[in-house]
Formats: sequence, structure tokens, C-alpha cells
Amino acid sequence: MKKIVIIIAFAGLMFSISACDHSVEKASTSKGVKKKKGKYFCTMNPDITSDKPGTCPKCGMELVERDTTEEK
Repeated sequence: MKKIVIIIAFAGLMFSISACDHSVEKASTSKGVKKKKGKYFCTMNPDITSDKPGTCPKCGMELVERDTTEEK
């Protein structure tokens, strides 16, 4: 009886792991590459972007140019 319970628990665990992996792959392929907002960004607050150089309104640091080389 214990063997059956262990086998069922193991099968359920494997099923749940495979279901999670499939949803992550599907989500990443359907969204594609996220477009970047601006050419310059703050290193402390990456959500702050700008099309021109300047300073971050949150922390006052200089905005740095985003690396535009494509990753393969």
C-alpha cells in the first residue's frame, strides 16, 4: 500500500513540475523580446529611462547609455 501512495505522489510531483515548465516556455515565446523604452537609463532605478542624457529624478545619478548590441 505504501508503494502505491509513493508512486502516485511521485507521479503527481512530476506532472506538476512539467506543467510549470511548459507554461514558462509558452509565456516567454509568446511575448517575444521586450522593447526598451529609452536610449538612456539609471543604473540604480532601471525603470527610469530617457531619450537624451541627463540625471535620474529619483536619485540624481547620471543616466547611462543603454547597450544596444543584440544578444544571441
